[in-house]
Formats: sequence, structure tokens, C-alpha cells
Amino acid sequence: MAGGATSIDVRRAGERFHTDLGWLDSWHSFSFGGHYDPTNTHHGLLLVHNDDVVAPETGFPPHFHRDMEIVTWVLDGELEHGDTLGNRGVIRPGVAQRMSAGAGIRHSEMNPSAALAVHFVQMWVVPDTEGLEPSYEQVDVEADLERGGLVAVASGRPGHGAVTINQRDATLFAGRLVAGTTVVVADAPHVHVFVAVGGGEFEGAGPLAQGDAVRLTAAGSRTFTAGPDGAEVLLWETA
Repeated sequence: MAGGATSIDVRRAGERFHTDLGWLDSWHSFSFGGHYDPTNTHHGLLLVHNDDVVAPETGFPPHFHRDMEIVTWVLDGELEHGDTLGNRGVIRPGVAQRMSAGAGIRHSEMNPSAALAVHFVQMWVVPDTEGLEPSYEQVDVEADLERGGLVAVASGRPGHGAVTINQRDATLFAGRLVAGTTVVVADAPHVHVFVAVGGGEFEGAGPLAQGDAVRLTAAGSRTFTAGPDGAEVLLWETA
């Protein structure tokens, strides 16, 4: 693929920035909040990739965002969303959610359970147009996940993902893979592959465990094969 140096950059789970606030246990793939490394601020258009566990009956009270496409994927438990547009929703595993902050929006994200923690991954990409009207969308993709392979859950290409983001050069895929399943990671300028659950073998990078990631830059098509316990993966393709 033309343009840019080819690289396969493996990032291990324990190398991520870590925030522990008691009610929140968060692992950051990129610089976030008080954690800053000028050499680790993004990969392609992906700016934030937080792996969060929130304790029962706690969460993020109303706070402000602007000009950001925010996609949230729940791995275990439930997360309740509310915002200044009047949107309300509870997302759980198998539901794709995005919030386009646009010109500005306040929202909250709370764990409604009195007993169980919620585990989710939240990801931010920059929009291709600033100052848009803020908006919200969630879609159940459980049936698509059960069919296996990679499912396009969020995309800026019309009709390509379950939910639509305002970034034409970004697509998020999710896959719940049974043991031994192999999926093809397509060629793209920037690809970020995150093992959210389980583990497997990535072509050109070797074994990956839960929380590990691979950042590909103009690396061509690759394969990932789920390990003996299966795997759940989140994969961003961006320009």
C-alpha cells in the first residue's frame, strides 16, 4: 500500500495508562486525562480507546463534549445513557451506541445495577465536519454477532455500519469468535485491533491476550485466529 512506513506495533495490556478511582477502573490505550505521552496520542483517526469497569450504582455524571464521534461497546453488564437532547437508553452486550457531540452536548453514563459492575470500551474518533447538530443512535447487532465473523457496527460510509458516525474514513468492526475461528483484517492506512475478551494469534505479531492491541500502519491484509477460549475483538479501520 502506498504512503507511509509499514509497521506492526504490539501494545500489551499492562503497558496502558491506568486510572483507578475506586468506582472506576480504566485502562487507556492513548494519552487521556492526566496521562500524557506526546508519542502516544492517537492511531490514525482514533484518539481515545478506554477499557472501563464501573462499579454498581456509580458512573459519569453529566459532562460536556464537542466535535467528537463517541462509540461505546459494552462487554458485560449494562450502561445507562442520558443527554441534553432528551435521549435515554440502556446499552448492553450486542448493542452498538454512538453519540455525535457536534456543536456541543452534555451526557451522563451510569451503571444502573445495584449489584453488578459494567465493563465497556469507549472509543473516540474525530469528525470530518465540525459544528454539526449533536445526535445519538443505538442499534442491537446481537443477531449479526451470532453469525460469526466481523460485523461493521459503526461507520461513516452510509449503510455500511449499524450506526453512522460523522467520519467517512473510519469504520469499527466487532467480532465474537469461537475457538479456532480465523478472520481477515483488511488492508487500510491505519488499523487498530483490540482483544477485548479472550485471546488469539495475530499474523505477524504472534499471540495476543486480553487487553492487548496491535496498531497496523500500511501493513497489508492480515489474519487473526481466536485461541482455545475464543475471543471478542474490536477493530478500527481509518485513513
